[in-house]
Amino acid sequence: MAQPRCLYRALLPALALALLLALLGLAVAAGPRQTPALELAQELAEELWSAGLPGDLPELEPECRSLLAAFAEGSAALTGCLGQRARPVRLCQGCHGPYRRLLAQYGSIARAVGNSSESHNCAKSILTSDRLQIVVTLSEFFNETWEAANCANCLKNNSEGLSNSTEEFLDLFNKSLTCFEHNLQGQGIDLSPNNYTEVCKNCNETYTKLNDLYNHLQRLNRQGGESAHSAHLCIDVEDAMNITRKLWSRTFNCSLPCSDTVPVIAVSSFILFLPIVFYLSSFLHSKQKKRILILPKRIQSNANLVNIQEKYS
Repeated sequence: MAQPRCLYRALLPALALALLLALLGLAVAAGPRQTPALELAQELAEELWSAGLPGDLPELEPECRSLLAAFAEGSAALTGCLGQRARPVRLCQGCHGPYRRLLAQYGSIARAVGNSSESHNCAKSILTSDRLQIVVTLSEFFNETWEAANCANCLKNNSEGLSNSTEEFLDLFNKSLTCFEHNLQGQGIDLSPNNYTEVCKNCNETYTKLNDLYNHLQRLNRQGGESAHSAHLCIDVEDAMNITRKLWSRTFNCSLPCSDTVPVIAVSSFILFLPIVFYLSSFLHSKQKKRILILPKRIQSNANLVNIQEKYS
């Protein structure tokens, strides 16, 4: 019974359209006195369409339509989250929840099968039934964006929340910004050279800790520390560090004391004294050679003198 029913539903729009054109032709041929025929045709067409003609053939099963609606809502929520946290970048911090829910909704579509005997696989109906494959395209876009942001490097292994190191970094980042703001009260922040001595002096310790932690996280990442997804840190941490470094070096014109001063001086002194050591060792070596070369001559001359004395004695 399923095939005749589908055939009836497919032919019903064509029959309604043909009947409507026929009635319209009769109404036009009969002239203005046949206006009731036109009204009857319109009413008949409306009844035919309201009798069960779907507006989006082929129609999805209720369970598949529910899954599609959930994915659409999840896509809208994630898109809004990404857009609202684009600047300053807070994607990984604020959008990992909507992203996980969207992954689950897409997985439900990929695994779902309709319950009724006439229903089709929801994955086939929603994901691969047309050339555009909108749902697949949206899912790939969100996955590529998430991977490009390297959010996995900010999150725990199960992606349920921020990792401990990320929370520690963000805490130092907020303390640094608070220190900047506290020491800039009553001053205008611009790019013109101003006296920011108080900022550099009072916030040096907090900024140094933040910078050291960032460098430490980079080294861990290169060695495959908390996550091995990429050599880069997640975009939230990178953007926060870029903002802080620009404020520190460009806006406030501050600088960090070099912690490698002693090793640099030691290496430089060693390199500086290398020529002296070389020439001194060369001089001593050549002097010793001269002594070794002269010694046999003296021995030989003494031996000749002895031979001469023996000859004349």
